[in-house]
Amino acid sequence: MSQTVAALPAPKPRGRLFFANPGPTNIPDSVLQAVAHSTVDFMSADFLTLYDACMAGVKRVLKTEQHVFFYTASGHGAWEAALVNVLSPGDTILIIETGYFSLGWAEMAEALGVKVETVSADWRTGVDTAAVEAALAADTDHRIKAVGVVHNETATGVALPIPDVRAALDATGHPALLMADTISSLACFDFRMDEWGCDVVVGGSQKGLMLPTGMSFTGVSEKALAAHQHSTMPKHYMNWTAMIGRRHKSFIGTVPVNLFFGLAESLRLLEEEGLDHVFARHHRLAEATRAAVRTWTGNNGPELFCRNPARLSDSVTAILMPQGHNADALRKICHERFNLSLGGGLGPLGGKVFRIGHMGDLNEPMILGTLATVELALGLAGVPHGKGGVDSAIAALAAS
Repeated sequence: MSQTVAALPAPKPRGRLFFANPGPTNIPDSVLQAVAHSTVDFMSADFLTLYDACMAGVKRVLKTEQHVFFYTASGHGAWEAALVNVLSPGDTILIIETGYFSLGWAEMAEALGVKVETVSADWRTGVDTAAVEAALAADTDHRIKAVGVVHNETATGVALPIPDVRAALDATGHPALLMADTISSLACFDFRMDEWGCDVVVGGSQKGLMLPTGMSFTGVSEKALAAHQHSTMPKHYMNWTAMIGRRHKSFIGTVPVNLFFGLAESLRLLEEEGLDHVFARHHRLAEATRAAVRTWTGNNGPELFCRNPARLSDSVTAILMPQGHNADALRKICHERFNLSLGGGLGPLGGKVFRIGHMGDLNEPMILGTLATVELALGLAGVPHGKGGVDSAIAALAAS
């Protein structure tokens, strides 16, 4: 008599999760150990010394000698802090379109009662800065109080040259504040707050700074602090006036002490390597990733989403699937069979794009393991692609 045997469930993949998502990013073991520090009094002398050192370190990464305010919040919290502290209801902000996150910042501004004008752009090539200058030149009454820029659009893998936006403001003599989101660029590739004339800079803990999600900050110029004095937007927890009078010059409430122990370690790691070397490493790993994708593009395969070589991101590569193939199906194979986590497409790019993050705590074996697994999954998913992407990545790394 035959007996039916129920099919066994597929085994869970073993080994450590290969995390190649573009945020949050891998956290170094030494940072995890630092975050696990026992709780301390945030007004104790020892912690205040640590806090001051972290403040100085973040300023060095931002390349600013001006003000920094911290928040217990994700990057979205710092977005809101940037808006409510310098604008008033009915003010106008000019948002430069870069992709999903630039539109999200615009939606937040509208929800807060700010009027939004947008300089449109092709998500695959990035904005034409002449269009930015034209929009500013047309604003002869200076209704625009701020220009919002996403330095690196995590959703598309397209970077935007902030000095060009500063040049457009200067060429038109426009007094608007320059506000920059550096959430996925800071500590990944070069950013210079003071030299580039940025007035409000938004940053977060969970990408290039290699920390858990939950802490964000804004760098603030003297010009922005002066504008803050005239802002009538409702605010309390993120009110710079209240913050600047506190010992920590941040945090209306409890300070997330454990994240500062982690931040001190991440800053130590960055400065031990040297920021220029950090940027060079990110570029090297990004170039290897792009070399692999360009090879996969053969045989009508996946291609780089960013079409503009001058705007390619060194933090994240977005990869467009060929027509008729779903990026999420590929990501599912990578995750469920091989324990590799990739980023998905956001907004209108859902199912069309997958993303490889190459930022933060990352080295050559990690990126090669990611690329090899993606190439394996492309074959299993029946996605047409050129063979030898990993070999191309190896050649790029060997030449760098």
